[in-house]
Amino acid sequence: MLVQQGVRLDVVCVGNGWQPTGLPAEVKTLGLPENLGIPAGRNRGVSQVSGEFLFFLDDDASIPDPNFLRDAIAMLRADPTIGLLQPRVVDPAGIESPRRWIPRIRKGEADHSSNVFSVWEGAVLLPRAVFDATGGWAEPFFYAHEGIELAWRVWDLGLRAWYAGELEANHPVIQPTRHADYYRLNARNRVWLARRNLPALLVPVYAGSWLLIQLLRWARKPSALRAWLAGFREGWTTDPGERRPLKPRTVCRMTLAGRPPIV
Repeated sequence: MLVQQGVRLDVVCVGNGWQPTGLPAEVKTLGLPENLGIPAGRNRGVSQVSGEFLFFLDDDASIPDPNFLRDAIAMLRADPTIGLLQPRVVDPAGIESPRRWIPRIRKGEADHSSNVFSVWEGAVLLPRAVFDATGGWAEPFFYAHEGIELAWRVWDLGLRAWYAGELEANHPVIQPTRHADYYRLNARNRVWLARRNLPALLVPVYAGSWLLIQLLRWARKPSALRAWLAGFREGWTTDPGERRPLKPRTVCRMTLAGRPPIV
C-alpha cells in the first residue's frame, strides 16, 4: 500500500489476536489481545487512522497498481451516488479466479462493472462518512456475510454499492476450508442478516429461501447439512445484535435494480 501514488496515506495494520511487528515505520500497528473476529478487527482499525476515505485490505490481498487508490477515489468523487466500491479480484499467479469473487448472482464477465448487493470483503473502499453512517462492519458475525450487510446498509443510505471491474486487487486462490464452523457460521449469519436488516415480513422469506437452497445443495453431504442446520437454529435462538431494518423504499430500489432482498 505504501507505493500508492497521488494520495496521502494513513495506514494501520491490525493484528487480531497477535501483535504486528517488523513493519515499515510509516505503518501504525494495533495488536488486539484476542481474536475478535474479522469484522470487529476491521472496525478497531478505523479509529486509528484519519482521512476522508477508508480502504480495507486483508493481509493476504494486495494492490498491483500504484495508482489504484487515486483512480478508485476519483471514481467515487465523479459519481456521488456510489457509496462503496469493490475492485475485481485476480490471483497474482494467473490461476483462474473463482466465480464467488464476483458478487453477483448472474456472474457475467469479471471485468464487467455493475451495481452489487454484497461485496468480497478483502478489498473495499468507501467514504468515511458513509462507513460511519452504516454503523460499520457487523461485529457479532465474527466471520461470513458481513459484506452483505455493509452493502445493504449502503443502499439504505440512498447510495449504491459498486463492483468496479476495471480496477484490480490481487488475492491467491485458496479453497475455503469446509469445516463444521464454516457451515455453522454461514447459516447462523444468514439468519442474523435477515433479523438485523430486513423488514419483518421479509425475514422468514429470506431465511426460508436459503434453507431450501442449502437443503438442495448439501442433500448428499449429510455432515455439512447437519452443521448448517445447527447454525440455522442458532440464528433464531441467539441475539444477532442491533436491528436496523431496511426502509421500504430501499427494498423497492434494490428490487428495481435487480436484486430483491429475498435470496
